[in-house]
Amino acid sequence: MIKVLLLIPTLDRSGAEKQLTHLAIGLPRDEFDVEVVALTRGGPYEEQLKAAGIPLTIIGKRWKFDPFALRRLRKLIGEKQPDILHTWLFAANAYGRIAVGSRVAGNTAPRVVVSERCVDSWKANWQLWFDRKLAPRTDRLTGNSQAVADFYADLGFPRDRLLVIPNGIEPATGSTRTRQSVCDEFEFPVDSKIIGCVGRLAPQKRVSDLIWAIELLQSLQPTSRLLIIGEGPQRKELEDFARNIRLSDVVRFAGHRSDVSSIIPHMDLFCLASDFEGQSNSLMEAMANCLPVVVSNIAPNLELVEHEKTGLVVPVGDRPAFTRAFNQLIKDESLADSLGTAASEYIVREHSFEKTIAAHVDLYRSLVDD
Repeated sequence: MIKVLLLIPTLDRSGAEKQLTHLAIGLPRDEFDVEVVALTRGGPYEEQLKAAGIPLTIIGKRWKFDPFALRRLRKLIGEKQPDILHTWLFAANAYGRIAVGSRVAGNTAPRVVVSERCVDSWKANWQLWFDRKLAPRTDRLTGNSQAVADFYADLGFPRDRLLVIPNGIEPATGSTRTRQSVCDEFEFPVDSKIIGCVGRLAPQKRVSDLIWAIELLQSLQPTSRLLIIGEGPQRKELEDFARNIRLSDVVRFAGHRSDVSSIIPHMDLFCLASDFEGQSNSLMEAMANCLPVVVSNIAPNLELVEHEKTGLVVPVGDRPAFTRAFNQLIKDESLADSLGTAASEYIVREHSFEKTIAAHVDLYRSLVDD
């Protein structure tokens, strides 16, 4: 039996946490003994883990550097004696590798897998220095896209210890809601063309570009509406911006939602304007639901969306180009349908959770057998 300890900062409802939860639940129980550790706190995914019988420990880290949390984590690893310690996101990646320490002769430390989920251009110099310093304690670094792997290779991480394991996505099952109920909730006319985006309201998502684009689109497609799902530090600024350009009736801010999967199928288009990403779970979910998508031309998006085959691609920050793409898809329903169908077929074929779990199974086996 291979013992796997999965370590992540929280179990908030976000992309990495969703991927970890599905991995923990999906690993074959006859071969893997899996436990999850949340470094700081739990969150919504706790219930799924508990329902599946996955043991969960919350360390309770309180500060950016918390020596007491590090001591508790080190003790836990010593007690559990995992074969694999798999860490996710910066804080867990750092604490996990520090807790394990350097591997020397006779050391029974677990094999360490680090998951990076984004092209982390946001990281400060001290964080990048930390990543480089801890590289010798890392048996494998997995990225969810080739762009992420290339980013860390360019920082000096050895390519022979890099591995790309794309995100998995659940098959689309439709919505438990009606189109009328969604339109009523957000006060959209039922004949609206709903353009949706889902994500954290932070500068790198460039949501203001989408608000500009929908303002330009109004003269061409007056029934178009923009539905923004997510929370983040820019929410008030973006709400003020939409109000100041008199789009309060056109743009809706839905905040954080636990029922995104029931709303996405009722969108007409999906968009992602980010200037950096890892591999967007919300984009993949939209594609799985046969939505035509419009995305910025950053490398991780280009790994999912092929221009004019599985979606439309426009330059980062090009607001008129977003407007033109939205208008084209609203006007040409046959194009929208064909792009949506091709996108769904691609996601089902290449990004199932089964493929993602199988890739992790192969990775863990290879490290234990090494």
